[in-house]
Amino acid sequence: MVSVSHAISQDAAVPPVELLSAGLCANEKALIQKALDLAADIYEGHVLGTGESVWTHAMGTALIAASLRLDADTRIAALLFSANEYLDDAPTLIEERFGGSVARLVEGLRKLNGLRVVTRMTATASAPEIRAQTEVLRKMLLAMVEDIRVVLIRLASRTQTLRYYADTKSENRQDIARESLDIYAPLANRLGVWQLKWELEDLSFRFLEPDTYKRIAKMLDERRVEREEFIRNAIERLRSEIAAVGIKAEIQGRPKHIYSIYNKMRAKRLDFSQVYDIRALRVLVDEVKDCYTVLGLVHQIWQPINKEFDDYITKPKGNNYQSLHTAVLAGDGRALEVQIRTHDMHRHAELGVAAHWRYKEGSGHGGDYDDKIALLRNLLSWRDEVADSARWVEQFKRASLDDTLYVLTPQGRVVDLPQGATPVDFAYRVHTDLGHRCRGAKVDGHLVPLNTPLQSGQTVEITAAKEGGPSRDWLDSRQGYVATSRARTKIKQYFSQLEEEELLARGRTSITREMQRDGHGQANIEGLAERLGFKSADALYLAAGRGEIGPRAVQMALREADAVVDAPAEPEIVVGRSRSGDNSDKILIVGVGKLLTSLSRCCKPAPPDAIEGFVTRGRGISIHRVDCHDFQLLARRHPERVISAEWGDQAYNNAQAVYPVDIAVQANDRQGLLRDISEVLSREKLNVTAVNTLTKKGTAFMRFTMEVGGVTQLQRAITLIREVPGVIDAQRK
Repeated sequence: MVSVSHAISQDAAVPPVELLSAGLCANEKALIQKALDLAADIYEGHVLGTGESVWTHAMGTALIAASLRLDADTRIAALLFSANEYLDDAPTLIEERFGGSVARLVEGLRKLNGLRVVTRMTATASAPEIRAQTEVLRKMLLAMVEDIRVVLIRLASRTQTLRYYADTKSENRQDIARESLDIYAPLANRLGVWQLKWELEDLSFRFLEPDTYKRIAKMLDERRVEREEFIRNAIERLRSEIAAVGIKAEIQGRPKHIYSIYNKMRAKRLDFSQVYDIRALRVLVDEVKDCYTVLGLVHQIWQPINKEFDDYITKPKGNNYQSLHTAVLAGDGRALEVQIRTHDMHRHAELGVAAHWRYKEGSGHGGDYDDKIALLRNLLSWRDEVADSARWVEQFKRASLDDTLYVLTPQGRVVDLPQGATPVDFAYRVHTDLGHRCRGAKVDGHLVPLNTPLQSGQTVEITAAKEGGPSRDWLDSRQGYVATSRARTKIKQYFSQLEEEELLARGRTSITREMQRDGHGQANIEGLAERLGFKSADALYLAAGRGEIGPRAVQMALREADAVVDAPAEPEIVVGRSRSGDNSDKILIVGVGKLLTSLSRCCKPAPPDAIEGFVTRGRGISIHRVDCHDFQLLARRHPERVISAEWGDQAYNNAQAVYPVDIAVQANDRQGLLRDISEVLSREKLNVTAVNTLTKKGTAFMRFTMEVGGVTQLQRAITLIREVPGVIDAQRK
């Protein structure tokens, strides 16, 4: 395909307006002429950064839009692609002269052209950066525009730039070629505009790999005469067979695309002579059933090659490309590729979206327009081919608009976020630490609140403190600071870690206080942790901070450490378990038995808790719940001091007996909370002997010590407390 400038100069007798208005009505032709006059006036003497004149580029882009059979508005917008740079109040003037549709298209081009710096950065970045950013850039190019015609004009503009480079020498054309191959050619492929896809690929490949390009082009040229003779004979033979069955068909030799040949040679490690589509035919028929009839004839004439048949009619590609592809062995033993499709399929294959895109004049586009927008938005997913054509069509008809937005960092990196995301979500998406330290945000250079929803194409800059953490308000869904689960999880993790640090500090203070109280200020903390069954001092501090180990257990461990030093002077008191199997060694609680017993204050057992006793030094037997953490630590160190125990009959039959227990309550702090919980306990006729409360950042932590007749009464009280409004949890300690 020759460049537009060549096309115009070679046929100077044809006015530009005639070339640009092909297929349009008289009124549209008149608008094209007005756009030509305006463009020629404002672009005179101006040159693009590539070195091409703005006028030549505008004409070339508009002619490509015409070749894609796009509507008059699109062709006019292509002519006025750079009007904003040379006209004061360009949007108003364009809307007055050419209508709102053209004005919106030109404005869309202006926004899209703003991404040129970003795409150049991606094209010239390192390989890992390219892989990370290229796909999201393709998505962004589509997601940023409300009208897909803007993207089609952009593809036409890039094709024109590469055509210009084909006729000139430029230092930066390799950068443009890499960008085109990575971003624009795949984009054209996804939109099905193969007419531009092949040209973008071949021209880019020519600049990036000039030696390889020339070598393949030379091999194609050397065999051209032989190949053209073979194609003529094959066409005649196939045409006669098709005519014999009464099918009307158009047969042509398929164009050869050098980049496609190179990809096949590289991917399959083939020699040039082994590439099947060097010699290729394309058959166009009227109906789908004729495609399969022609396929049968092809396989009768020539021998099919195994595993070289693809039915893209039954199973279209992701961009709805449809065709039958087969490869056969011709009479000379070499391969021949044959593509068979209907004329409609061919039109779509060459023009893609542009082949069926129609626009209505006026304000409303209607449901059909919305369906097409939904279809195109779903192209952003870049899925592999969908197996079932009918399902593909139905899937895209039902789909809603794409739910992803694309914003930029100040350095030009593209960040994808879900719709509704805020600057806080953006900060956490870039880096967790940036999210924690986020204090303000600028969007497109303007300060905005942190709960402002972002939009595609915006540049977001975060103002961060040198240190600090997030606000708990960010977790309040009503205030709208956070929309992504990632940001919410990171914020929760931060506060969880912060609470752990607070627990460490609280536990360290508690342990230090107990050590100083018993005169052990210089005691080895690591030794104390080991005696209490913890792997490290921090583990001991955390347990103390959570209340899992009480002051009594710490005091006992410290005294036992002293006892080890004084052990020779003090006789051991050991009560062992009976091996006879009787119950003679069991301690009956509540006055039965003669040994001194006491209920431990660390776990406060009450019937019918499972209990065991621990023989203390000089204080008789301490009764613990079997699940008591302190008791389990003592039992591991001194199993010989553990003695079985059970509740005596009086414990169950004495209605006057009461036992002290602790209940821990966590609730959202509010006025009247303590009163409401106290009323519940009062109705249950429970005597509360102690209350401790602590409020931290809106959450109340309460501890009630009360007297109950047994565990059944305790469980009922806990259930009722949990029903009090604002209570998060209540449990026995």
